[in-house]
Amino acid sequence: MRTPFFSSFSVLAAVLLAAAPCARAADPAASPSIARWQAQQAAQLAALLPAAPTAPAPEVALAAPAAPPVGEAPTGSGQELASASKQFLDEAVAQLPQQMAGTSLPLRMEVSLGALDSRLRLAPCARVEPYLPPGMRLWGKTRLGLRCLEGSVRWNVFLPVTVKAFGPAWVVQGPVAPGTTLSAADAVQGEVDWAEDPSPVIADPAQWIGTTVTRNLAPGQALRQSMVRAPQAFGAGTQVRVVAQGPGFAVTSSAQAMAPGFIGQPVRIRMDNGRIMSGTVVDEQTVQIML
Repeated sequence: MRTPFFSSFSVLAAVLLAAAPCARAADPAASPSIARWQAQQAAQLAALLPAAPTAPAPEVALAAPAAPPVGEAPTGSGQELASASKQFLDEAVAQLPQQMAGTSLPLRMEVSLGALDSRLRLAPCARVEPYLPPGMRLWGKTRLGLRCLEGSVRWNVFLPVTVKAFGPAWVVQGPVAPGTTLSAADAVQGEVDWAEDPSPVIADPAQWIGTTVTRNLAPGQALRQSMVRAPQAFGAGTQVRVVAQGPGFAVTSSAQAMAPGFIGQPVRIRMDNGRIMSGTVVDEQTVQIML
């Protein structure tokens, strides 16, 4: 059987390497030369012999640490986080002045929490602080801020919140078309959510009886300020009487209306001397200016 080429060189290398120590022992003075010759021969043989196969390095999987569930804290769960948010909101809503709704009537407040984005993964936090973001108010659909104050990662998220304020209001009994002048028979009292719409509810019947409807109204809809306007007292260009009142005096003059005037609403007028002023429409002939 013929010996493979690389096997013959392997045997030759073993013989040379085994003979080198004997030569070095016989002639110590020649050791450096023998060592250099041995290194040269080894290098030449290494270039001729095939490279020895190397085992592949084992693959190491670096797994990221599992993210905690949304809202998890070291001392509690997302449920506790929601409970803390609810407590904050209940206390804040209880202190809201009724003037937010434009009324002194007592309102029954209800608060409901939404849910955080399901894609969020919040790091554990020892202390979470609820707060009201700038520009937000606890009225209708709003948001509550939640920020981590004590944790390995400081995070800040926003929780959807709905605040309802139930109270008495006037609701229309049937469909009402735009341009209709409302009478006392058009609406009845009921309880509605004042915070459902940004426009304030009209609680005093004196503020909506005789007004003109500005859009279609459906049965059961609460009357709000944006739905009605005061009746028109006069048109643009009408000559009106102007009553200017100050502390302890009143002066009467005449002027020309620069725009249509609606009772209880401001209107611009041009005085006889050409000066333009603004006053409040009192009736079909009078504009009042407070000095």
